[in-house]
Amino acid sequence: MAAAAMTGAAVPHARAAEADGPLRMRPIPSSGETIPVVGIGTSRRYDTDPAGPGVEPLRETVARFVALGGRVVDTAPDYGRAEEVLGAVFAGSDLRGKVFLCGKVAAQGREAGQAQIERSFRRMGTDRIDLIAVHNLIDPDAQLPLLREMKAAGRIRYLGATTWAERQYADLEALMRREALDVIQVNYAVDARAAAERILPLARDRGVAVMVNVPFGRERLFNLVKGRELPPWAAEFDCATWPQFFLKYVLGNEAVTCPVPGTARVAYAEDNLGAARGRLPDEAARRRMEAYIDGL
Repeated sequence: MAAAAMTGAAVPHARAAEADGPLRMRPIPSSGETIPVVGIGTSRRYDTDPAGPGVEPLRETVARFVALGGRVVDTAPDYGRAEEVLGAVFAGSDLRGKVFLCGKVAAQGREAGQAQIERSFRRMGTDRIDLIAVHNLIDPDAQLPLLREMKAAGRIRYLGATTWAERQYADLEALMRREALDVIQVNYAVDARAAAERILPLARDRGVAVMVNVPFGRERLFNLVKGRELPPWAAEFDCATWPQFFLKYVLGNEAVTCPVPGTARVAYAEDNLGAARGRLPDEAARRRMEAYIDGL
């Protein structure tokens, strides 16, 4: 999949004051380990020269995210130079040890998959990646056995599969039924709700953690609300900005473990993590959110 397609778009956020209270945590069912419910995606905005000046704002973003309690950082070998940039971000700091690092494999055949994964380790300058998922369901029959071997050897801690396209839902559902996966990643947003019909309930039933890509619909949701004030009833679930509105909607589904919106600025990291604090919308509020967005 193209790099632009995987995670939420880095578009203008309103800078929100830091909310009080700890970040909400949710478990990875296969282990019981808990992780904060909002992460960072690295598609597009982390595709820059890893030795250039563009890395410093990204290092500051990841450092601030971690300082505020964030942990989950998601990347892929086909996000341009994002893996190399993360390697530069981690170098000379203690950030790698504080990050729950999520990677992917997107290759046909075991040999190609193994070579790609080894390249990811080198690019990011790490000897362990917390999660590697089969990207876009590319050759899971070859890649999942490889990932299981790597998990048994302690090189990765979790394995899974990803998609961002509804046309792959039937294949994802079949894979979830026949394989023991720790994590899936799927597209889900207030205006793109198909995953909630079968994929998210199946994940809950199978004990699979769910990461959500494109929770902002890339630019789509921000374009819908451009120039509009946040509805006053959003305060009922401690929502201060549009990004928090979109993220809290996703998190209102308890099957979701962690959305990973594209996050390339300190202000975005601060704002997004605000969605991990305070109340979440109940089912009535979520229906109201859907109706509001559908009406625009």
